[in-house]
Amino acid sequence: MTISDKIKSSINSYISRNHIDRLDIKAALIDMDGVLYDSMKYHTLAWHKMMSEVGIECSREEFYLYEGMTGKATINLLFQRKYGRIAGEEEWRKLYEKKAEYFVEIGKKEVMPGANAMLQNLIDCGIDRVLVTGSAQNSLIKYIDSDFPSAFEPQKRITALDVTKGKPDPEPYLKGLEKAGVCHSNAIVIENAPLGAQAGHAAGCFTIGITTGPLSESDLYNAGADIVFDSMQSFADNLHLLLTLSQND
Repeated sequence: MTISDKIKSSINSYISRNHIDRLDIKAALIDMDGVLYDSMKYHTLAWHKMMSEVGIECSREEFYLYEGMTGKATINLLFQRKYGRIAGEEEWRKLYEKKAEYFVEIGKKEVMPGANAMLQNLIDCGIDRVLVTGSAQNSLIKYIDSDFPSAFEPQKRITALDVTKGKPDPEPYLKGLEKAGVCHSNAIVIENAPLGAQAGHAAGCFTIGITTGPLSESDLYNAGADIVFDSMQSFADNLHLLLTLSQND
């Protein structure tokens, strides 16, 4: 199957499943970690170090599966597993601050290859952009404007501080739709994490998965992604084709 056939098939499946006439893309709801920044390898390292230090047995790899959750939700997940309870307010805040401290100490901020090309293609095609991240760490969010100039208007950003329920709940992407002023059939979600793909799917959006980490294509498809690309650069290279084929429906 050619890439054109693959994209066309995914669009047709989405249209059929949602009982709509066409996928009319006006906005892109875009995750941050693992999509705009090659940062998940450092987040997982920081999470594993912090949790191990407080005596909670875990693997570094499992935190890739929790990507998109708020810090509070991630901590509570492991507390439930270890202690059979959730963390207290002060407890989880201190732990998340420690995790954030370790992330900053690593000191690496790497833009994902292909991210700037993807954003420029969206801008050139007149597609609105909304940042939708499960993170609350300003240590990375603060660089969005300098690393991706003009890509995201200040009022079109959703972080963990703006939601009561993080991914996989659809709330972050539903709020993203509100920010863009469009309905679900007018937006694409761009994600690299299963929980993010699940949230995008639950919000009713055409969800694009990107395998930028150790997780497989099947992990993203099983979570609800409509189509999966093997790199951000591959997606950027085929974005115009996706937009063109959606307009032809």
